[in-house]
Amino acid sequence: MPKISRQLVDILSRRGVFLAGLAAILIVFLIGIFVIQQGIPAFRAIGVFEFLFGTVWRPGINEFGILPMIVGSIYVTIGALLLSAPLGIACAIFLAEVAPYRVRGVVRGAVELLVGIPSVVYGLVGMVILVPLIRQIGGSGYSVLAGIIVLTIMILPTVVSISEDSLRAVPVSYREGALALGANKWQTIWHVMLPAARSGIMAAVILAMGRAIGETMAMIMVIGNSILIPISPLDPARTLTGNIAVEIMYAGGLHESALFATGIVLFLLIMGLNSLAFVARRRV
Repeated sequence: MPKISRQLVDILSRRGVFLAGLAAILIVFLIGIFVIQQGIPAFRAIGVFEFLFGTVWRPGINEFGILPMIVGSIYVTIGALLLSAPLGIACAIFLAEVAPYRVRGVVRGAVELLVGIPSVVYGLVGMVILVPLIRQIGGSGYSVLAGIIVLTIMILPTVVSISEDSLRAVPVSYREGALALGANKWQTIWHVMLPAARSGIMAAVILAMGRAIGETMAMIMVIGNSILIPISPLDPARTLTGNIAVEIMYAGGLHESALFATGIVLFLLIMGLNSLAFVARRRV
């Protein structure tokens, strides 16, 4: 009887997990259909080229170009990755290879705590502390630089957690073989562990990129929300997500459809990044 019960539990568990995965796919599919349905009229009325590469966003005169928002999103995302990738990988190496057990628990707990902090709190701290500091350097303080720093802190846990898991997934025989051949600990980490975990670390960076592009509230609070192509890190900008969040409450007609079209562009970017992450993980 206990054997039958275990088999029944296994069957129900497998089917439950399958249904949960199917539901997640269905929800994403329905969201995609809804966003595409609402955004297609904007592409037809404005034109794909004019919409993607136009530099003027003035809903009052039906001018809708999202190039400044695309550039702003790319700037803050690349800047955040340039800061978070080396910091996150270094922290992952510390946790996986260097830190004592007690220190590892404290640092890992701090990293996990960063994940649970709401984005609006990051934005508030950035407004109160970071923006006045940047204002002393130049500009209003609400800038691409402020967005990069806040976004770096927000995506750092993603890079640290996945990179640490990738390092721990490297077979112990790799480490033992390198040490047996006379390599010291740091040579083993640099020439053996990191190359072996390269695909997982790449996946961590790509997933962090997707997280960075999709961030909204914190960016609205610190980046300045100016519809301009930023030239300097001290210039204000606006992201794709910020554009949707700022204007969706009062948008209507073609304006509303243009915001949904912005969502389509964002949706495709995130899907592409997630696909890259999946390919990178398959190569581990």
